[in-house]
Amino acid sequence: MKNKRVSICCFTDGSRKYANESALVAIDAIRATTTAVTAVSMGRKCFVAPTLEAAFEIASRLPNALRAGELGGDMPPGFDITNSPAQLAARSDISRPLVLLSSTGTRLMHEIGYCDSAYVACFRNYLATIDYLATNHSSVVLIGAGTRGEFREEDQMCCAWIADGLMECGFVPEDASTRQLVTRWKGMPSDAFLASRSVDYLRRSGQLRDLTFILDHFGDVDTVCQLNATEVSSVAVSAEV
Repeated sequence: MKNKRVSICCFTDGSRKYANESALVAIDAIRATTTAVTAVSMGRKCFVAPTLEAAFEIASRLPNALRAGELGGDMPPGFDITNSPAQLAARSDISRPLVLLSSTGTRLMHEIGYCDSAYVACFRNYLATIDYLATNHSSVVLIGAGTRGEFREEDQMCCAWIADGLMECGFVPEDASTRQLVTRWKGMPSDAFLASRSVDYLRRSGQLRDLTFILDHFGDVDTVCQLNATEVSSVAVSAEV
């Protein structure tokens, strides 16, 4: 029987060709995948856009779309809120479909969204994602979004925790770098990524509400999120059993 395998990589390493049989998982914990998972877990429809132009085009096809996002840290004109899971979670207008744009995370999600098996994960749903992937896939690639050419600590940690969970279910690491990342982050406290430049940006820009939200929501939703083209949606846990 062929070993189940897991690997970790970073989107900023450049364009990659992934094996057709692999499940691909996008992770941008601060903040795009946390925002997307939060939307889906609340029952809100969620669509991701790789560019500003695409965001407006997608929104034009949806009824009363909620435009959320940032480019280079700034909310684009015409948007309703920034890329903020905390702001989104506080809204009650869940009937409005979300169109999400970010500097890197939504580009990553868009790139893998047309693959056969693509998912979105963050600290909120990492446990549910481990369980689902372990049951339904034999090859998993965890992809950190990366920001400004860096594989940021929060994404390393989330990737490593999911990989560690899969290894406990019998997966083996694909390469030495995956094993090293799992070793580095295994057993670390939930605030171990606070040295990240992403965290520093939230502090400098007065967006600590999102940092608090992320730190307060670890493994708190059972929502497994799949990507189908540009849409992020929940998947029934028994769907592929």
